[in-house]
Amino acid sequence: MASDTRVPKAEVTGVYGAVAKWFCRRMFGTVPEPLEVMWHNRPVLRVSLGVGRKTAKWNECDESLKSYAHMAVASLVGCAFCLDLGYFRAYDEGLDETKAREVPRWRESELFTALERDVLEYAEAMARTPPTVTDDLSARLLEQLGAPALVELTSWIAFADMAARTNTALGIEAQGLAASCELRPLAQPAGK
Repeated sequence: MASDTRVPKAEVTGVYGAVAKWFCRRMFGTVPEPLEVMWHNRPVLRVSLGVGRKTAKWNECDESLKSYAHMAVASLVGCAFCLDLGYFRAYDEGLDETKAREVPRWRESELFTALERDVLEYAEAMARTPPTVTDDLSARLLEQLGAPALVELTSWIAFADMAARTNTALGIEAQGLAASCELRPLAQPAGK
C-alpha cells in the first residue's frame, strides 16, 4: 500500500488540479501518488502525462504484449506502483489477468507463448544498465512483429522504464489498485 514518498506529496489545486483529480478518481478510484508528488513541478507532470496519453494511442503492437513488457520493466526496476497499476489496467482493459499476474515470475511460469517470452526478455534487456539486447532477440521480434510494431514496442518499453525509475527514485509505492478489484496478489519470482 501507499507509504511516505521521498518528495512530499503536494496539494493538487486549481482548475487543472480539479480536472486531474476527477480524471484519476474516475479511472482508478483514487488520486495516485505520482500525481501528488509530480504536482511540485507541473511542466514536468504535463510532459509526462502528455507522453503517456500519446503512447496510449499507438496501435501497431498488441496491447497485451505492451502490458506484459511494461510490467516486466517494473518488476526488474522494482516499481511496485507500476506493477500494481499494470495489473489493475490489464484487468480493467480485459487483458489476460492470469498472465499479467505471472509477469514477475515469467521465467518460471508456463503460461506465456514463445513470442510473449521474447517480449518479456526484450523488455528486461532494454531496462538493464547497460542494455543487454542481442541481435538474435531483435531479429526474432522483428520477424514475428514486423518493423512498425517493434519500433512501437521499443519506445513503449523506454517510456515504461522512465516511469518506473522515476517512481522508484521518488519512493512511490503500490497503492492497492489491483486489490481494489479483488485481484489475487501478484506472483513472486522463485527465491523471493
